[in-house]
Amino acid sequence: MSTTISLTLVGILLLTMPLYAVVARGKPIDPEVARRPKTILLGHWVRDWLMWVIAPMERGFVRAGISPDFFNFLGAALGLGAGVAFATGDFAIAGWLVLLGGAADIFDGRIARARGLANKYGEFLDSTLDRFAETFAYTGLALHLAHTPWMALSTVLALGGSMLVSYTRAKGEALGVSCKGGIMQRAERLVLLALAALLDAPLSARAGWRPGTVLGLAVAAIGVGSLGTAMYRTWFIARRLKGGE
Repeated sequence: MSTTISLTLVGILLLTMPLYAVVARGKPIDPEVARRPKTILLGHWVRDWLMWVIAPMERGFVRAGISPDFFNFLGAALGLGAGVAFATGDFAIAGWLVLLGGAADIFDGRIARARGLANKYGEFLDSTLDRFAETFAYTGLALHLAHTPWMALSTVLALGGSMLVSYTRAKGEALGVSCKGGIMQRAERLVLLALAALLDAPLSARAGWRPGTVLGLAVAAIGVGSLGTAMYRTWFIARRLKGGE
């Protein structure tokens, strides 16, 4: 996929924001969005806009009776495809596959709740396959960026930090303490990685950098932010558990 096509599609998507601002004025935001904590990168308005964009597709999938499991496994497959695209240097394709994988991750949960199919099995499968998808994507990225030590290190930190963010939340909830905060949650990681992949070619060329530099910087930000998020959750949960005891 050429850079021009990718940027055109991104532009078309962003042009729906003014329309949403008019249509959604005065209306309450999506209940699921309202329950999620705000972050620096993705506030409630942006998340609600995305739910508005995909709402027609969501209703169509519900009417068609498509199983949430389909989207769980589709997300993992898209993560694998993104990893292959990253490894071969097809950043634009990888970026779109990451975004589509994120959309699949949204659809599985929303469709399960809309059809009354939400259960512990689906929750486990969703969370676990998300980790597979991220592992596939970052492994492919590590293969492509291995020639530059700081980029390789950034990829390792991003992957490790992503796993720690998920682990701290899961372990905390298993012990009775919920902590979903932090600046680099899964949605933020997906958006930042995808946008960097889509914009790497024009931005790196404009700055006179070698291809992959913008993507490497974004991955470094993901790594630092993920580790920071995991540390914050560790501190928060440990403090609550110690105080409870």
